[in-house]
Amino acid sequence: MPVKLRGMTWDHRRATDPLTHTMPLFQKRHPDIDIEWSARPLAGFEFTSVDALAEDYDLIILDHPFMGAVASSGSLASLNEIDGLSREQFVGPSLDTYRMKGSLWALPVDAACQIAVSRPDLMSTLGSEAPKSWTELIALGAKARRKAMRLAIGLAGVHSLMTFFTLRANLGTPCATAQEEPFADRHTARAVFGLIRELLEFCPPEVYGWNSIRLHDEMVARDDLVFCPAVYCYATYAESDQRRPLRFHDLPGPTGSSGSTIGGTGLAISSKCKHRQAAFDYLRFAAELSTQHAFAEHHGQPARREPWLDEAINARFGGCYLGTLATMEGCWIRPRYKGYLAFQDRAGELVEAHLRGDVSEDALLSKFERMHAGR
Repeated sequence: MPVKLRGMTWDHRRATDPLTHTMPLFQKRHPDIDIEWSARPLAGFEFTSVDALAEDYDLIILDHPFMGAVASSGSLASLNEIDGLSREQFVGPSLDTYRMKGSLWALPVDAACQIAVSRPDLMSTLGSEAPKSWTELIALGAKARRKAMRLAIGLAGVHSLMTFFTLRANLGTPCATAQEEPFADRHTARAVFGLIRELLEFCPPEVYGWNSIRLHDEMVARDDLVFCPAVYCYATYAESDQRRPLRFHDLPGPTGSSGSTIGGTGLAISSKCKHRQAAFDYLRFAAELSTQHAFAEHHGQPARREPWLDEAINARFGGCYLGTLATMEGCWIRPRYKGYLAFQDRAGELVEAHLRGDVSEDALLSKFERMHAGR
């Protein structure tokens, strides 16, 4: 009898296509194993409980802020038995994000962080290069405005919090990752909100409702959005089948490219999986270098380092990987403690509300400290 596994990922071609299109390669080696993949929206990916998913699915594509919860609940199988893994095999701190309490809970299969994205045709019209600092970014915004063009950012809920995280880390004063530490000093927090408000002077009002996917979609569809300084990279938007292919660049932070908040995804196994060996066979396959190269051929965003340096892959994705490698290598890992996801959900809403003018800075920062401390 063939073994059938159920997998859950998230609903975008970057996530689904690499998994489904490489299944024939996996089944050549393991003809007795079949995997049925389902997908959920991005919002569900960011917040749906992994404990709940582990009741129904054997393989789960997830985000690393869940690690504190799963390390406490036992809902996932430890992957410590997989030999030969090292931090250096994966880009940036990708592997580190899935380690918690002495165990590895997921294998990186997709790598991302907040980087900059541009419309090269519009940048050419302005005669401008991608800015390398926040000062250059604001100068670009002023130049674009004179030509009836705009800058862009995605500030819907959690995405506004990620930009806050990234700018704080870039300034050398990252937010606390341990619950017993004060969350954020107010002086730097105010400086960061000032930087974001400075950017918003050159953005359309719709940006408050955009997540990462929507921002990329809008930059491809509209002809007035020139440049975004910080968004989770979707390299597939640089591919030639886009209406107007985008280009990706290192983060133009106030102090350079360091401090971007790492994202990406990992592949985990439910502790309730009845066919554990088959699931481990698939994890090993997904992390192999040849599979990661194949992922890139099907709109994926590999976590292994070698594809990021590959000339053919960079040519397909408009130089995205080499063009953002410095940012990826200098990433910051956001909090992962048990209970953090509830903080992230509410804190993102509060940052968005503050930027809209509905919550004062002092009220926001006081709420941050209380929520971070679990009060």
